[in-house]
Amino acid sequence: MSAAVLAFDTSGPHCAACLLLQDQVFLRQEDMAKGQAERLMPLLEELLAEAGIGWRDLTLLAVGTGPGNFTGVRIAVAAARGLALGLGIPAIGVTTLEALAHGLPRPLRVVEDARRGMVYVQSFGPGSAAILTEAASLPAFAGPETGSAAKAPLPPAMPLAEAIARIAASRAGSPQPRPAPFYLRGADALPPSDPPPVILDA
Repeated sequence: MSAAVLAFDTSGPHCAACLLLQDQVFLRQEDMAKGQAERLMPLLEELLAEAGIGWRDLTLLAVGTGPGNFTGVRIAVAAARGLALGLGIPAIGVTTLEALAHGLPRPLRVVEDARRGMVYVQSFGPGSAAILTEAASLPAFAGPETGSAAKAPLPPAMPLAEAIARIAASRAGSPQPRPAPFYLRGADALPPSDPPPVILDA
Protein backbone atom coordinates (compact mmCIF):
# COMPACT_ATOMS: atom_id res chain seq x y z
CA MET A 1 0.00 0.00 0.00
CA SER A 2 1.21 3.53 -0.74
CA ALA A 3 1.55 6.27 1.85
CA ALA A 4 -1.30 6.64 4.33
CA VAL A 5 -0.98 9.74 6.51
CA LEU A 6 -3.25 10.22 9.51
CA ALA A 7 -3.32 13.71 11.07
CA PHE A 8 -5.29 15.02 14.02
CA ASP A 9 -5.62 18.16 16.11
CA THR A 10 -7.31 19.08 19.39
CA SER A 11 -5.56 22.41 20.02
CA GLY A 12 -8.84 24.37 19.88
CA PRO A 13 -12.52 23.74 20.67
CA HIS A 14 -12.68 20.87 18.20
CA CYS A 15 -11.62 17.33 17.47
CA ALA A 16 -10.31 17.25 13.88
CA ALA A 17 -8.70 14.54 11.78
CA CYS A 18 -7.61 13.93 8.20
CA LEU A 19 -6.46 10.83 6.35
CA LEU A 20 -4.45 11.19 3.14
CA LEU A 21 -4.66 7.93 1.23
CA GLN A 22 -3.17 7.99 -2.27
CA ASP A 23 -5.19 10.72 -4.03
CA GLN A 24 -8.08 10.58 -1.55
CA VAL A 25 -8.74 12.89 1.40
CA PHE A 26 -10.95 11.80 4.30
CA LEU A 27 -11.91 14.48 6.83
CA ARG A 28 -13.68 14.64 10.17
CA GLN A 29 -14.16 17.66 12.44
CA GLU A 30 -16.44 17.97 15.42
CA ASP A 31 -16.77 21.19 17.39
CA MET A 32 -16.48 20.67 21.14
CA ALA A 33 -15.28 22.78 24.05
CA LYS A 34 -14.33 19.69 26.07
CA GLY A 35 -14.35 15.92 25.77
CA GLN A 36 -11.58 15.63 23.15
CA ALA A 37 -9.73 13.02 25.21
CA GLU A 38 -12.73 10.67 25.10
CA ARG A 39 -13.69 11.41 21.50
CA LEU A 40 -10.32 11.43 19.69
CA MET A 41 -9.63 7.69 19.36
CA PRO A 42 -13.21 6.72 18.34
CA LEU A 43 -13.17 9.52 15.75
CA LEU A 44 -9.88 8.24 14.31
CA GLU A 45 -11.23 4.70 14.14
CA GLU A 46 -14.33 5.94 12.33
CA LEU A 47 -12.15 7.75 9.82
CA LEU A 48 -10.05 4.64 9.14
CA ALA A 49 -13.19 2.54 8.77
CA GLU A 50 -14.60 5.03 6.27
CA ALA A 51 -11.42 4.67 4.19
CA GLY A 52 -11.46 0.89 4.50
CA ILE A 53 -8.06 0.54 6.16
CA GLY A 54 -6.72 -0.37 9.60
CA TRP A 55 -4.16 1.04 11.99
CA ARG A 56 -1.39 -1.18 10.59
CA ASP A 57 -1.91 0.29 7.12
CA LEU A 58 -0.75 3.73 8.26
CA THR A 59 2.72 4.91 7.26
CA LEU A 60 2.89 8.30 9.00
CA LEU A 61 1.19 10.20 11.81
CA ALA A 62 0.88 13.98 12.01
CA VAL A 63 -0.31 16.03 14.95
CA GLY A 64 -1.12 19.66 15.65
CA THR A 65 1.19 20.89 18.42
CA GLY A 66 -0.34 24.32 19.10
CA PRO A 67 -0.18 27.01 20.24
CA GLY A 68 -3.68 26.63 21.54
CA ASN A 69 -5.57 25.12 24.43
CA PHE A 70 -3.03 23.78 26.92
CA THR A 71 -4.91 20.56 27.71
CA GLY A 72 -6.03 20.00 24.12
CA VAL A 73 -2.49 20.20 22.78
CA ARG A 74 -1.30 17.67 25.36
CA ILE A 75 -4.12 15.26 24.45
CA ALA A 76 -3.19 15.14 20.78
CA VAL A 77 0.57 15.03 21.29
CA ALA A 78 0.30 12.21 23.84
CA ALA A 79 -1.93 10.25 21.47
CA ALA A 80 0.50 10.73 18.58
CA ARG A 81 3.47 9.58 20.64
CA GLY A 82 1.62 6.52 21.90
CA LEU A 83 0.35 5.52 18.48
CA ALA A 84 3.76 6.03 16.88
CA LEU A 85 5.36 3.78 19.47
CA GLY A 86 2.68 1.10 19.20
CA LEU A 87 2.56 1.08 15.39
CA GLY A 88 6.27 1.52 14.81
CA ILE A 89 5.81 4.47 12.45
CA PRO A 90 7.02 8.08 12.64
CA ALA A 91 4.98 10.96 14.04
CA ILE A 92 5.60 14.56 12.99
CA GLY A 93 4.39 17.64 14.83
CA VAL A 94 3.10 20.71 12.99
CA THR A 95 2.27 24.03 14.63
CA THR A 96 -1.15 25.61 14.29
CA LEU A 97 0.42 28.72 12.76
CA GLU A 98 2.22 26.72 10.07
CA ALA A 99 -0.99 24.87 9.23
CA LEU A 100 -3.04 28.06 8.95
CA ALA A 101 -0.45 29.51 6.55
CA HIS A 102 -0.18 26.42 4.37
CA GLY A 103 -1.29 26.93 0.79
CA LEU A 104 -1.69 30.71 1.08
CA PRO A 105 0.42 33.32 -0.78
CA ARG A 106 3.60 34.76 0.67
CA PRO A 107 4.42 37.07 2.35
CA LEU A 108 1.76 36.28 4.91
CA ARG A 109 1.16 36.92 8.59
CA VAL A 110 -0.85 34.62 10.82
CA VAL A 111 -2.56 36.31 13.78
CA GLU A 112 -4.40 33.99 16.15
CA ASP A 113 -6.42 35.00 19.21
CA ALA A 114 -4.63 34.02 22.42
CA ARG A 115 -7.30 35.59 24.68
CA ARG A 116 -6.86 38.20 27.41
CA GLY A 117 -5.92 40.83 24.83
CA MET A 118 -3.04 38.78 23.44
CA VAL A 119 -2.35 37.25 20.03
CA TYR A 120 -0.06 34.59 18.59
CA VAL A 121 1.80 36.00 15.58
CA GLN A 122 4.10 34.56 12.94
CA SER A 123 5.14 35.91 9.55
CA PHE A 124 5.94 33.63 6.63
CA GLY A 125 8.14 34.32 3.58
CA PRO A 126 10.67 35.24 4.85
CA GLY A 127 9.59 33.59 8.05
CA SER A 128 10.04 34.66 11.63
CA ALA A 129 9.70 33.01 14.99
CA ALA A 130 6.24 32.79 16.50
CA ILE A 131 5.61 35.25 19.31
CA LEU A 132 2.93 36.07 21.86
CA THR A 133 2.18 39.79 22.02
CA GLU A 134 -0.50 42.28 22.96
CA ALA A 135 -3.11 42.72 20.25
CA ALA A 136 -3.15 46.50 20.78
CA SER A 137 0.58 46.81 20.05
CA LEU A 138 0.68 44.60 16.96
CA PRO A 139 2.81 46.40 14.32
CA ALA A 140 1.52 47.04 10.80
CA PHE A 141 2.13 44.41 8.14
CA ALA A 142 2.31 45.10 4.40
CA GLY A 143 1.05 41.72 3.20
CA PRO A 144 -2.15 39.72 3.68
CA GLU A 145 -3.09 38.11 6.97
CA THR A 146 -4.98 35.07 8.12
CA GLY A 147 -6.09 33.75 11.49
CA SER A 148 -8.88 34.34 13.97
CA ALA A 149 -7.50 37.71 15.11
CA ALA A 150 -6.53 39.12 11.70
CA LYS A 151 -8.37 42.29 10.68
CA ALA A 152 -9.19 41.15 7.14
CA PRO A 153 -8.22 37.48 7.12
CA LEU A 154 -7.72 35.40 4.02
CA PRO A 155 -9.82 32.25 4.19
CA PRO A 156 -7.78 29.10 4.86
CA ALA A 157 -6.62 27.17 1.82
CA MET A 158 -7.84 23.90 3.35
CA PRO A 159 -9.11 22.46 6.64
CA LEU A 160 -6.62 22.60 9.51
CA ALA A 161 -6.17 18.83 9.84
CA GLU A 162 -5.55 18.46 6.11
CA ALA A 163 -2.88 21.17 6.21
CA ILE A 164 -1.20 19.37 9.13
CA ALA A 165 -1.24 16.12 7.15
CA ARG A 166 0.21 17.69 4.00
CA ILE A 167 2.97 19.56 5.84
CA ALA A 168 3.98 16.40 7.70
CA ALA A 169 3.98 14.37 4.48
CA SER A 170 6.35 16.90 2.90
CA ARG A 171 8.76 16.45 5.82
CA ALA A 172 8.62 12.67 6.01
CA GLY A 173 11.88 12.15 4.14
CA SER A 174 14.04 14.05 6.63
CA PRO A 175 14.82 13.47 10.33
CA GLN A 176 12.20 15.07 12.56
CA PRO A 177 12.05 15.57 16.33
CA ARG A 178 9.44 13.74 18.36
CA PRO A 179 6.21 15.78 18.54
CA ALA A 180 6.11 18.13 21.52
CA PRO A 181 3.61 20.76 22.66
CA PHE A 182 4.35 24.20 21.23
CA TYR A 183 3.60 26.61 24.06
CA LEU A 184 4.15 30.37 23.96
CA ARG A 185 2.89 30.89 27.49
CA GLY A 186 2.29 28.79 30.57
CA ALA A 187 -0.88 27.03 31.57
CA ASP A 188 -3.68 29.06 33.17
CA ALA A 189 -3.90 26.60 36.05
CA LEU A 190 -1.75 27.44 39.07
CA PRO A 191 -0.42 25.12 41.77
CA PRO A 192 -2.37 25.18 45.04
CA SER A 193 -1.38 27.91 47.47
CA ASP A 194 -2.17 25.88 50.57
CA PRO A 195 0.86 24.99 52.71
CA PRO A 196 2.03 21.35 52.50
CA PRO A 197 0.85 18.97 55.24
CA VAL A 198 3.01 18.63 58.31
CA ILE A 199 4.17 15.11 59.09
CA LEU A 200 4.10 14.49 62.84
CA ASP A 201 6.29 11.98 64.58
CA ALA A 202 4.46 9.14 66.23
